[in-house]
Amino acid sequence: MNLDDLARQVDDRSRLTGEFVLRSGRVATEYFDKYQFEADPALLDALAEQLAALVPAGTQVLAGLEMGGIAVVTALGRHTGLPCAFVRKAAKPYGTARLAEGAEVTGRQVLVVEDVVTSGGQVVASTRELRQLGARVDAAVCVIDRQEGGAEALAVEGIALRALLTRADLTPEAPGR
Repeated sequence: MNLDDLARQVDDRSRLTGEFVLRSGRVATEYFDKYQFEADPALLDALAEQLAALVPAGTQVLAGLEMGGIAVVTALGRHTGLPCAFVRKAAKPYGTARLAEGAEVTGRQVLVVEDVVTSGGQVVASTRELRQLGARVDAAVCVIDRQEGGAEALAVEGIALRALLTRADLTPEAPGR
């Protein structure tokens, strides 16, 4: 499936209009309900297949952020063969009490995987914690960049954002529509 077809399917499945409070606290009139494309195995697999081309050379571990990034990282791992870590928003106080479950991140080149980036706040926070664990993180990938300052916020932290789709790709006026 080509990228224009994927963009159209993601837009059709996930774009909602109304009034939505974002993680940043900002109110938006448009929202991409990522769970709609993540819950469709065929669409998620097609997205992951395209995302695989965005994985930087030298990546040793894919780190998916709780919660939406977990589905994306698992699908992406199938296409890259790379091990996955599942990154919590906070380490749980029981069991292993780890922030990152699954693949070891210490001393390894880690790529942060997220579904939708708006302000970049969660990617920045999780990257700081991964770096405290000894991970080397200098890039992140996402399915959708809402183009609302996330890439710039990540750049300040030394993280290059690679997006499969942008808000501009998901507008009715986008090429191929």
